[in-house]
Amino acid sequence: MSAHSSSSSAAPAGGSAARPASDPSSARRPPSLWRQMGLQTWRDARAGELHLLVLALMLAVAAVCAVAFLSDRLDQGLRRDAAQLLGGDAVVASDQPTPAPVRELAQRLNLRSVDTLNFPSMARAGEAQGGGSRLVAVKAVGARYPLRGALSLKDGRQVGAPAAGTVWVDSGVLTALGLKVGDPLLLGDATLKIAGEIANEPDRGAGFMNFAPRVMLAQSDVAATALIQPASRVTYRFAVIGQDTAVQQFNAQTRERMKSANWRGVRLESLETGRPEMRQTLDRATKFLNLVALLAALLAAIAVALAAREFANRHLDDCAMLRVLGQPQRRLAWVFTLEFATVGLIASAIGVLLGFLLHYGFIAMLAGLIEVNLPAPGVWPVLLGLGMGMSLLLGFGLPPVLQLAAVPPLRVIRRELGRPKMGSIAVLLAGVMGFAAVLTALSADWRLGLVATGGFAVALGVFALLAYGAVLALRRVVPQAGAPRWLLLATRQVAARPAFAVLQVGSLSLGLLALALLVLMRTDLIESWRAATPANAPDRFVINIQPEQGAGFRSELERAGVKDYDWYPMIRGRLVSINGEAVRASRFTEERAQRLVEREFNLSHSAALPAHNQLSGGAWTPEEKEGVSVEQGLADQLGLKLGDTLRFDIAGVLIDSRITSLRKVDWGSMRVNFFVLYPRADMPELPVSFISAYRSPAGEGAAAALDRKLVNAFPNLTLIDVSAELQQVQQVLEQVIMAVQLLFAVALALGVVVLLVAAVGSRDARTREFALMRAFGASSALMAAVQRAELLGLGALAGLLAGLAAQALGWALTHYAFEFEWQFKPGVLIGTTIGGAVLAQLAGWWALRGVLQRPVVQTLREADTN
Repeated sequence: MSAHSSSSSAAPAGGSAARPASDPSSARRPPSLWRQMGLQTWRDARAGELHLLVLALMLAVAAVCAVAFLSDRLDQGLRRDAAQLLGGDAVVASDQPTPAPVRELAQRLNLRSVDTLNFPSMARAGEAQGGGSRLVAVKAVGARYPLRGALSLKDGRQVGAPAAGTVWVDSGVLTALGLKVGDPLLLGDATLKIAGEIANEPDRGAGFMNFAPRVMLAQSDVAATALIQPASRVTYRFAVIGQDTAVQQFNAQTRERMKSANWRGVRLESLETGRPEMRQTLDRATKFLNLVALLAALLAAIAVALAAREFANRHLDDCAMLRVLGQPQRRLAWVFTLEFATVGLIASAIGVLLGFLLHYGFIAMLAGLIEVNLPAPGVWPVLLGLGMGMSLLLGFGLPPVLQLAAVPPLRVIRRELGRPKMGSIAVLLAGVMGFAAVLTALSADWRLGLVATGGFAVALGVFALLAYGAVLALRRVVPQAGAPRWLLLATRQVAARPAFAVLQVGSLSLGLLALALLVLMRTDLIESWRAATPANAPDRFVINIQPEQGAGFRSELERAGVKDYDWYPMIRGRLVSINGEAVRASRFTEERAQRLVEREFNLSHSAALPAHNQLSGGAWTPEEKEGVSVEQGLADQLGLKLGDTLRFDIAGVLIDSRITSLRKVDWGSMRVNFFVLYPRADMPELPVSFISAYRSPAGEGAAAALDRKLVNAFPNLTLIDVSAELQQVQQVLEQVIMAVQLLFAVALALGVVVLLVAAVGSRDARTREFALMRAFGASSALMAAVQRAELLGLGALAGLLAGLAAQALGWALTHYAFEFEWQFKPGVLIGTTIGGAVLAQLAGWWALRGVLQRPVVQTLREADTN
């Protein structure tokens, strides 16, 4: 006998054998909770019950993660590239050598650093080259210069600091002095060789002296020039780069040290505090990227809620049968909760992976459009995607499904019982709070998040009320007699199911609202950017034009074909009192306010308000003798308000004026702007010079020829070429616009897909209704007409409501979050109405394709089974 037989036969004799499998008590033992959940999930997956829910969740998470990955990396890349304009991640600028504690802090935090010195001086040509002289902006740089980007020369080379004994110069220096590369340049007591012509300087500053022609030399050559003396005006800049956390610590500790030690003339610059023309662009771009992700999440909530509702409707009969067989409500609730949690985690993980792969496709497309080397992706988009997926299921998917546990057993014979109602309030609140937290993380701006989510919540309520009113009015609008049969059937079918119609119009309206809002915001955002720094923005600034030279100078511009240019008088004045109280730096706590009151202001006067300025308070009254207009930012900084009295000391002449208006000035517009403007055409009692800004004439060599003519005709003026910086700013701006357009297209496509998936959820209800109507003799042609009328009507209503809401919400977003002007666009209403009708028709065709061509018996059987 074999060992197996011996063992089997020996067991009964020992009296310890296991209970036979046929024991009744073993058969009655229910499966474990986890096993039942697994079996239920497997059956639902095989039957296709989870396909719609999983697809909606995957698309939602993939859309948000793709945008999150791309926006995160793009934002990092844009800020890193824009940091080239600043010279580093943070810069300590001062009028004395950089304090030793700042250097020690940077070294302690392992930050890379470089020193630069900036000061004005006169550069001269040798006697053999004519002996001309030119005011230049001297910049002495350390060996590590530049920390960000590269210095480009006209011959194509990308270089760093010049070698000892050599200089890099702007073309303006060569033009003004009649020199060429290789010639000597006299700077102070030193004679330096011109080794290259600068094409692009990555960290060129925004001050007028930095706009003067550049001469860049090595720091080791500064002593030989003997230009820096105890009374010299020198700006010392200490730039650092490194890890974000280290830079943040450097900024925080430097600010704290500046306050505690009361350092005067020392300021900390960063991308957030310096370079306003880049800060505004990047802030608006970041807000738009966050808005795209936020709207994608809101679209996902619609899709998941509709998919979960359809899932619950399909399981009503199954749950009623389980209740008949004795399944407790608590166990059913746990089974569905665990099933949804498992499915949600898997679908979210797949969505994160799809979003990660999808964003690499966007990167490949982006690389072909713009030159940007993006940093490595971070981990927060993964956590964001998983958190959003689970909060979507908890807040919008689980509540209707939990109602399955409360389905009465009597539904087995009375199918009208047990329809899903409002889900568990606790579960709903928990899910909505979690989803709100995710939306807050997506928005990264409380105003943006509040306006968008609050606007959508209000819009949903308004959509529901208006849709319900429209449904109730259908019977009166379409009379019983005289109306076409297809129209009568369509209106009666909608009026017979008001809740379903409200749900469909509400969800479609919210989806169209998100898409319309994206279109509006993208268009207005790009228009505002390009309007702020247009392609024809001035690239030349000229200062020190004397009154007697004005006519000749303007004639030269007109002969060169320059028609549109800024022309303003410029007056130097010091603010000496506010409301009769003497101005002292100690009166102000902020360093910037102290610097402002310690220096002289550039003042001007004009009878007309400059076209690129906007009034933010008061009134502009031409030729108002005692009135003055103040820039809004300066007023906020110094605590000024309308009606305050200012006294300026202008070359010994005291001028008292009352603030009658406040202006908003776009400092990134590359136009001539002033902190203080007198609304008068002439002020002959004051010493004045003029400033002009213009776009140099097009054509090869035309700009350089005009520069030479102006410099030779008016040797005293300072001509400032800003074309290199303007090109750099516009390049970064176009880079942002390209990225925004690409993200807009991606979010638009994903939003349409999610919206179509949500619309498919009405398939079963419509299939059963159409089958019943065909069974009573309705033809396929009539039913097709009824379907078109119903879908087109509901879609047009949803589109009209979405267009109206998009106008209101767009105004709120531009006013409170993006801070630019909003214009009402009536064409949007037509577009959203037509788009809603077309989208609803396409969704209905996709959901009901083939239903009208199948036999009635088959359709009824399938509808009854589902």
